[in-house]
Amino acid sequence: MAISEKIAAYMQKGSMIRKLFEEGARLKADGSGRPVYDFSIGNPDLEPPQEFSRALARHAQDTTHGRHKYMANTGYEETRRAVAVQLEKEYNLPFHDESIIMTVGAGGGLNTLLKAVVNPGEEVLTVAPYFVEYGFYCDNHGINLRTVECDRDFHLPLEKIDHAITEKTGAVIINNPNNPTGVVYTQDELNRLGEILARHSAGRKKPLYLIDDAPYRKLVYDVPHCSSAFAAYEHTFMVTSHSKDLGLPGERIGYIAISPRTQEPALIYQACAFTNRTLGFVNAPALMQRVVAQIQDVTIDLSWYKGKRDRLYTALRHMGYELPYPGGAFYMFPAVPAGMDEQAFVDLLTAKRVLTVPGSAFGKPGYFRLSYCVDDEKIDGALPFFEDALREARQKQ
Repeated sequence: MAISEKIAAYMQKGSMIRKLFEEGARLKADGSGRPVYDFSIGNPDLEPPQEFSRALARHAQDTTHGRHKYMANTGYEETRRAVAVQLEKEYNLPFHDESIIMTVGAGGGLNTLLKAVVNPGEEVLTVAPYFVEYGFYCDNHGINLRTVECDRDFHLPLEKIDHAITEKTGAVIINNPNNPTGVVYTQDELNRLGEILARHSAGRKKPLYLIDDAPYRKLVYDVPHCSSAFAAYEHTFMVTSHSKDLGLPGERIGYIAISPRTQEPALIYQACAFTNRTLGFVNAPALMQRVVAQIQDVTIDLSWYKGKRDRLYTALRHMGYELPYPGGAFYMFPAVPAGMDEQAFVDLLTAKRVLTVPGSAFGKPGYFRLSYCVDDEKIDGALPFFEDALREARQKQ
């Protein structure tokens, strides 16, 4: 075999979304002229705010000498300071420029952080359903990913987390708001999680860390702001990006925020600077760092996503689909009709040219994910096919 056997096995295991890409391309090119309703990929369809375009033009035209030289591995000081100022406003904690590591998106940030603070052979605990790449990221650094099943309402299974933590547990990752469910965790449940982690951290040489994977943290629709892991637990890191809140997924610009309350934050900052470099990310894109430093208080128009959420959620519930209430992000996670195989139902939708992702891709069989960051015509056009598929599935029972 021309490639690593391990990677070949991983490619086979992680092929669900790739197959959907291929199927979508095949359907679009089949010559029928019929539309394809693609809800499979969480690729923001909303253009960035005007403030971004203005800042981008200004910095792109700046010909000051040295603008394209190497920088510190953690990013430009002025960018880190701008991020820290914004986070201090949001979380009322004394963040500063050495609390922040600019990264190549949230994915780059998670890899940088995991390598810096979790030992090979240790475990990272997360809740299913979860972002599928967590397992691959952990494996990159010799870390074992361990999962526990969510509660029936898709909130944090606090007792299960408590029982699953062992001496090998190095960190817990939460994704809030959650991909694939859109569920937003409450402050009360985060506080209770913090109490559990504090109890398990007592007496350890290295704290048990909480990693808040938060690229959707500003995409909440029913509350003024997302609940805070920083407020819940002192040994917290937030890893995020501007892919969603500014509509910049292709620019790969994100950051790690280290809680000022954690143990030895300066040492963690230095460790992340080292791992950011040695993993090959080196630093986040220079131009994007300069741009986002100017617009830390800007967010996309949330009403655009909220309107789609309300339209699709109300329609699916009226049809009879069961799904958790999506308070944030741009995903929904309906249950497959009772008695029907998950893949069979996804295939039934695909036959109607509606593309979705099986819940197994996120560690939760029996469900399927919809990404509603699509135009309104696709939502409205797909609704009759969602209803037809549900009716046909029930007739087969």
